[in-house]
Amino acid sequence: MKSPSLIGRLMFSVTAAVVTFWVVAAVGGILVMRDEFAEIFDSALQETTERLTPLIVDDIMHRDQSGAVLSLDNGAQSSSRQYLTYQARDASGKILVHSSDIIDGAFPAPLAEGFWEDDTARYYTVAAADNTIFVQVADQMKNRREAINEGALALLLPILVLVPLSLYIIRLVARRSVNPIGDLRQAISEKDSGDLTPIKAEGLTIELQPIVHSVNILMGRVQSALEAERAFTANSAHELRTPIAGALAHTQLLMTEVKSASGKARVEQIEASLQKLKRLVEKLMQLARAEANIALADKPVNLLSVLDLLVEEFQRKMASNDRIIYQRHSEASLMKPVNEDAFAIVIRNLLENALLHGAQNEPVIIQADKNGTIRIINSGKNLTAEELLRVQKRFGRGTTAAPGSGLGIPIATEIAGQMHARLQFSSPPSGQKNGFEAILSF
Repeated sequence: MKSPSLIGRLMFSVTAAVVTFWVVAAVGGILVMRDEFAEIFDSALQETTERLTPLIVDDIMHRDQSGAVLSLDNGAQSSSRQYLTYQARDASGKILVHSSDIIDGAFPAPLAEGFWEDDTARYYTVAAADNTIFVQVADQMKNRREAINEGALALLLPILVLVPLSLYIIRLVARRSVNPIGDLRQAISEKDSGDLTPIKAEGLTIELQPIVHSVNILMGRVQSALEAERAFTANSAHELRTPIAGALAHTQLLMTEVKSASGKARVEQIEASLQKLKRLVEKLMQLARAEANIALADKPVNLLSVLDLLVEEFQRKMASNDRIIYQRHSEASLMKPVNEDAFAIVIRNLLENALLHGAQNEPVIIQADKNGTIRIINSGKNLTAEELLRVQKRFGRGTTAAPGSGLGIPIATEIAGQMHARLQFSSPPSGQKNGFEAILSF
């Protein structure tokens, strides 16, 4: 499940609040505008009717008494778009005067002073000449609705433009606001057992400074614990080397003096145990150096020359020169800012693992490719996926009877990571049916 984003939550909350407030404000403005428009239209309707009444009454009094309905339509505005239309009626409801020929019959409004409306129009009636003449002016409701709709659209249209703009501004402000959090997150994520230096709190906001202070205290405690552990491992291994070497020398001397077969067998067991203990101490010293972050150097060095020396050393130690096959590409190059001793520890452990656990009657192949990738391949029993994971853990061993401490591959993996290199393992090697392959690539 994807973790929620602080910026996403902040943007959603602020945007939802802003949009809600804008919509509520726009709706409130539309309601107020509708009421104000109604007052304005009613005021104009009433004023128009009151000003029009004397003129219409005067026209009625001075026109001929033929009884014909007088139409004041001059033909210029005879359309349904007229905003105001009027009629003058007598007390019986007969139309005396009307403003347009488009009027079909009398207005439905009653002959009583004041406002009245239906779905079509809003009317205002004025009684004149002792309630014998009633002047009625009609204001079409569709015109009022059109005015309100256009006003509402004028209020809502800016929101459609401002909402995306506000989203961009909110996102920009939110990102800038949480930039210190991102910087702090990056600084904490870069910390490991090799870099536990305190995080600088200068420039951070007041809210983040207590977090930095707590993290620095925690890293200080971890640093002290790691240094104590490394010092114990290194000192213990160093102090054990001399007595073990002495005990091994006395054991080998004792073997020459013991004559009985049973006594020699016991001495050989003691020697084997001391040899195993010696190898374990050496691995512990390598582990202490690996944990001390010795992998990187200030200047690039030629690592292939180190590889050449190591291969030559192992070949001299082997009873048969055919056990180790070294294949170096003519254009191979590997110049990296890596400590030579750290690189040597990685290659030495991988070679020892191949020689010790590979098939004893099959060669170990060392390849230096053109791109600087180093491959160490040995034949032997295939490892399952579970065993491949197990041998990469400290003191993890596969199903083998060969002696070993289970530290060689974990040490090599640890130092390879510090060298910014990638160490991969596969079984069987590519192109073979059985065996084990270690690939070191930069």
